[in-house]
Amino acid sequence: METVAAIPKYNLTEDQEKRLILREYRALLRSLKPKLKAGDKEHIRDAFEMAAEAHKTMRRKSGEPYILHPLAVSRICVEEIGLGVRSTICALLHDVVEDTDITLEDIERDFGSEISRIVDGLTKISNVIDVNASQQAENFKKILLTLTDDPRVILIKLADRLHNMRTLDSMKREKQLKIASETVYVFAPLAHRMGLYNIKTELEDLAMKYLEPEEYKEIARKLAETKRERSRYINEFIKPLREQMELAQFDFEIHGRPKSIHSIWTKMRKKGVSFEEVYDLFAIRIIINSPPETEKADCWKVYSIITDEYTPSPERLRDWLSNPKSNGYEALHTTVMGPQGKWVEIQIRSKRMNEIAEKGLAAHWKYKEGASDESRFDDWFHQIREVLTMEDNDSINFLQDFKTSFLAEEIYVYTPKGDVKMLPLGSTALDFAFSIHSKIGEQCIGAKVNHKLVPISHKLRSGDQVEIITSSKQRPTEDWINYVVTAKAKSKVKDALREEKRKIADEGKYMVQKKLENFGAAYNQHNTETLVNYYKLNSSLDFFYQVAVKNIDLKELKEFQLLGDRIEPPKPAKTQIETKPEINFTPSPRKDTELIIFGESSDKIVYTLANCCKPIPGDDVFGFVTTGKGLTIHRTNCPNATRLLSNYGHRVVKTKWAKNKEISFLTGVRIIGLDDVGVINKITNLISGELRININALTVEAKEGLFEGSIKVYVHDKEELEELVRRLKQLNGIHSVDRFDTEVNEPTK
Repeated sequence: METVAAIPKYNLTEDQEKRLILREYRALLRSLKPKLKAGDKEHIRDAFEMAAEAHKTMRRKSGEPYILHPLAVSRICVEEIGLGVRSTICALLHDVVEDTDITLEDIERDFGSEISRIVDGLTKISNVIDVNASQQAENFKKILLTLTDDPRVILIKLADRLHNMRTLDSMKREKQLKIASETVYVFAPLAHRMGLYNIKTELEDLAMKYLEPEEYKEIARKLAETKRERSRYINEFIKPLREQMELAQFDFEIHGRPKSIHSIWTKMRKKGVSFEEVYDLFAIRIIINSPPETEKADCWKVYSIITDEYTPSPERLRDWLSNPKSNGYEALHTTVMGPQGKWVEIQIRSKRMNEIAEKGLAAHWKYKEGASDESRFDDWFHQIREVLTMEDNDSINFLQDFKTSFLAEEIYVYTPKGDVKMLPLGSTALDFAFSIHSKIGEQCIGAKVNHKLVPISHKLRSGDQVEIITSSKQRPTEDWINYVVTAKAKSKVKDALREEKRKIADEGKYMVQKKLENFGAAYNQHNTETLVNYYKLNSSLDFFYQVAVKNIDLKELKEFQLLGDRIEPPKPAKTQIETKPEINFTPSPRKDTELIIFGESSDKIVYTLANCCKPIPGDDVFGFVTTGKGLTIHRTNCPNATRLLSNYGHRVVKTKWAKNKEISFLTGVRIIGLDDVGVINKITNLISGELRININALTVEAKEGLFEGSIKVYVHDKEELEELVRRLKQLNGIHSVDRFDTEVNEPTK
């Protein structure tokens, strides 16, 4: 699709701009042509004119007229998601309420309530960005409620995000990091859940381009280099299949496509292999043109033709024909051993299934009439609605819970009667119990999975049959929060724990009342709040609970002053001593170890290095302002980076290393190789002798002819570490060398 992002440097005259806007508008109308009914064209023109007028003084960061953005989003909605006229009008107007003087009332007057409701939903989504975390989670809840009313809101938002990602080059680096993290954290999984695989893949690839630029370029380069060789192999692989399918008189198309850069990179990291060792760099797709009544049987016939020609890997068969995913995805996946000993993944679909796989929810509606499994999507929406309407004050964890509950892959498990239940990947027996009924969840003491007794924390797998065992004496405990992944179960466990805490706190309340009266003070709100503040607790509930469980015995009460029936805390408050350790959170400024921070000022600043990712000079990093700890430095590929950048973008500070060769940082490498005589000697000679790098610790385990070694070393910067990794790989018998993150990363002199 041609988009305005193709313009390399923005320097058009006013006339050229007008022509470009008109060209994009006409292209949009051409795409919509098959869907236009009488009067539609006029409505679209009205929306376009309203948006063009409203945005006429606005420019994008790249310098181009703002109206090109809603036009591009509309084209993505039509061409890549398959939406129609009403969605196009909403896409054209998606930014006007937020950015201009036009109100929702104006939109409702001109285009009706349906369109104004969707635009309202889109405006709420825009407000999610750059607010504090709990506010963000609240807004996200609003969006999802709108989504369950009208999923077009989220489809248009995904188109908006895709266009923003395609044109992210003109943004500042810290903005790129924040938007890319948010994309990979929420929007790509949401696209996947809506069945928009192409958009999900492109969002992940574009996010990786900004979050992991070096790895992205490297994999893209290697894919380009191996393209000819891959095409030759695909043709050789396809040839016998094509012949057999023609003999069987199938109407079909067959082609190979490379896996996305992001999925190749994920596989390299997960399996700890190099690009050359990723065996399925591409997938073969076979699309058959079959009527709905025979398409499943035809897919299995094609499977039979493939497995007659090539040997399949039985554990890698994925049958989403019998059990489609909740987002409507249907296909048969198999992995077979092709020529030259290479594994090849094959996806078999009908034309209808392929359209659903590419256009997701929008295509699903097209085939809605008479579809028996349409309820899968409805079930998903129903589950979301159920969780959203629960009264839970803890908004901070909402986004994370939503991701694990609704954006993960799902598994299918069975009740003892054979009813199927859909749960997110990673669910436990306890999640299953809560999915049946909250009472069953609260009284669950164990389960039988496939007739074997298992604990409540047992992780379920697709196809398991689960029977829950309950006891009326059972009560949820704090540990249960760690045993569940579904938002419903988490919320119910928290409710039950709160209820339990309230009962215990009531005893504490009675004890506090007695103590105050014995002291000669009244039991009232002022005195209770004074005690809550004195003991530095969040609420009176927490205070009463701590008194009841004897963590607080109120013996300090005799040090309080009594003014009438009111109490005043002693001065200085004794508990102030406890707050001292917080000072140690920020290390004392060392002359040469600072990062240069470009933000409010370019002065050198005190910071700590994040323990989760252990940055060293030369790593791509960002600063994050934490409560209590001040500025913490994380690598941009830190396991927590996407969560921090997408949830708390307003706390991110642009960060850059100052050059310094005086300081060493502790980091580590993991080496795997053949357990040969003298191999350890060779390694230590290289590190200490040739490269003059100090070794902090070395552990080696040898097993069945292989050894695995972990070496902690002090390096000055990333270049020195990369040189060490390169030189180690050159030694005979070394299979792989990878950086790992050490427990301690204190800069040392």
